Amino acid sequence: MSLFERLENDFKEALKARDDRRVSILRMLKAAIKNREIEKGASLSDEEIYGVLSSFVKRARESIDQFSKGGRTDLAEKEREELRIIQAYLPEQLSEEELKGMVREVIEEVGASGMGDLGRVMKVIMPRVKGRADGRMVNTIVKEVLQGG
Repeated sequence: MSLFERLENDFKEALKARDDRRVSILRMLKAAIKNREIEKGASLSDEEIYGVLSSFVKRARESIDQFSKGGRTDLAEKEREELRIIQAYLPEQLSEEELKGMVREVIEEVGASGMGDLGRVMKVIMPRVKGRADGRMVNTIVKEVLQGG
């Protein structure tokens, strides 16, 4: 079953269960995927759908951070719930150690020697971890390893 079919089935189940919050989130995801398909002019692969979902995860994390700083714990909790629902459709996230191992492999592969090679390393690593790691965390780990960490 494709990822989009899984979203569709879960959407139908949420409708039947009258789970309004879940219905709302899944409807938003389906609309974003459909919009991307219209832009592309073709159906999206699961990898491309992971990209769409990852953008929602990133937005939710930023919102949680902003709401927490602003003292709006009620809104931060809503975003956390949204984040949990969306992450259920993403592949299992890489641990920090797995990510460091992949970063070291890429650094060796591209022959990176310092911070000046950050862009080259990021260009190679990001497609490999798409949907399985947060971009900010990847960037932090790449910098750490390039600086001798």
